[in-house]
Amino acid sequence: MEEENGSDGYTKDGTVDLKGNPILRSKRGGWTACSFIVVYEVFERMAYYGISSNLFIYLTKKLREGTVESANNVTNWVGTIWMTPVLGAYIADAVLGRYWTFLGASAIYLSGMCLLTLSVTIHPLKPSPCSDPIIANCEKATPLQIGVFFGALYTLALGTGGTKPNISTIGADQFDEFDPKEKAHKISFFNWWMFSIFFGTLFANTVLVYIQDNVGWTLGYGLPAIGLAISIVIFLIGTPFYRHKVPTGSPFTKMAKVIVASMRKWRVDVPTDPKELYELDLEVYAKNGKYRIDSTPTFRFLNKACVKTGPTTPWMLSPITRVEETKQMLRMIPILIATFIPSTMIAQIGTLFVKQGTTLERKVGNFNIPPASLAGFVTLSMLINVVLYDRFFVKIIKKWTKNPRGITLLQRMGIGMIFHIVIMVVASLTEMYRIRVAKEKGVVENGKQVPLSIFILLPQFILMGAADAFLEVAKIEFFYDQAPESMKSLGTSYSMTSLGAGNFISSFLLSTVSKITKGDGGDGWIRNNLNASHLDYYYAFFAILNFLNFGLFLVLVRFYVYKAEVSDSMKVLGEELAASRQKVVNEEAIVVAQ
Repeated sequence: MEEENGSDGYTKDGTVDLKGNPILRSKRGGWTACSFIVVYEVFERMAYYGISSNLFIYLTKKLREGTVESANNVTNWVGTIWMTPVLGAYIADAVLGRYWTFLGASAIYLSGMCLLTLSVTIHPLKPSPCSDPIIANCEKATPLQIGVFFGALYTLALGTGGTKPNISTIGADQFDEFDPKEKAHKISFFNWWMFSIFFGTLFANTVLVYIQDNVGWTLGYGLPAIGLAISIVIFLIGTPFYRHKVPTGSPFTKMAKVIVASMRKWRVDVPTDPKELYELDLEVYAKNGKYRIDSTPTFRFLNKACVKTGPTTPWMLSPITRVEETKQMLRMIPILIATFIPSTMIAQIGTLFVKQGTTLERKVGNFNIPPASLAGFVTLSMLINVVLYDRFFVKIIKKWTKNPRGITLLQRMGIGMIFHIVIMVVASLTEMYRIRVAKEKGVVENGKQVPLSIFILLPQFILMGAADAFLEVAKIEFFYDQAPESMKSLGTSYSMTSLGAGNFISSFLLSTVSKITKGDGGDGWIRNNLNASHLDYYYAFFAILNFLNFGLFLVLVRFYVYKAEVSDSMKVLGEELAASRQKVVNEEAIVVAQ
């Protein structure tokens, strides 16, 4: 009891309960709290991928859109889904905190899901049925039907902006960085976090996609809405066990103050001795949740913000720690940009990969395989590779590298990028074979089904899952790990911004390539009739793009400097603080002696 009431029994990373009180490590957080969050994510991803995985099919078959238009509508929506987390991260870090931001956004998310279900259920809102196999002959959807459907999609996207950047961060907050055992658990958390994501995705890509294609869209969208409601209830049940981080103010404002201060003092020379730069007293950083960071030579221009020149307003003078926090966020931006192209490849799973599947034989006995369900193999591959990586690869490789992660996060990301080059080469060769068979069987002009099994597409789906096990898991952990403690939500949103940018780039490239290739008088590389298209050229273009991007990534990695371990900084801080206090005691003793 005595030990529990002592300082050692409380978390040292500044986490508190909902009322702002310090909390005992044994009472809250850890895997107990994370179990609710991980189970939440299973149901939430089931809901999200229950919509996104088969959205391309709904747009082409029900709203009767063309290939390019449908693909771009999917990627524009998915891009928005992954860009809005920047707003959610800002609100969490600056105003409401992660927990309350998450709950408010969940309500918006659920309302969007319910409206979407209504849009495919109520007759005035859903398109009229059409049995004509030539979709161009069917009646187009009305402006009201299109408006309600896309209104629901983007309401849903707004809600995910507050849930996606905060739920994973809330999970990581359940482990105290300054407790060796909990710090080790945090390393495994992101692997199992991705495991939960893709477990929910697997259900969506198999069961829900089948229901949508063979039973009906009302049940196919209604079940994800119910799944989301269940996930929110599960999260709420875990409330008594959560640790919380107090909002520390707008990260954008903090960064802006540093940049403005350094620009206003651009002619000022930076002292060679960092001790001459402005910094807050040690006692300020000794409080829970406060972290001091030593000055570094990178982005030296920003150190001008710490130079004392007279005015001490926040827009003229910033402490070293705030300058270093800004540097940490800026240092990650080149790495973020290098992840855009791989994210563009991921966007193909729910668009062109699905379109390819619609042209192939899908019957296995009496069972008709939905094209979007092949994304389930991405999920299975991801699950298997994450487990193998966490349980075997890391244990074996860390004996040589002495790195608790096995390899560095950037090395893990690089391996994922190599996978993406291979994926696009395989996809291009597979498509080349599919087109050749289409020509041999005379189904090019009429666009009929090519007499090949849909399973010829499996390699590109399976390899995509392996790539995700390396790149996507490492990406989430990297941007969380390298972000300053006061900007973790914003750091996490970087990985989501990558996916958003990738989807928008996919829309841009698809539209641009389609227009350019039509310029020679032909019908272009990508047409509604895929048998008469040249998707193999498009995938080969992607392979080259990935290769060039990987070269850029290698250059960026060479110059990237990992941030110092916070726990090490805090250890040094404690020693310096103790030495400072001892110095004061000694001086007082001398005065008394005199």
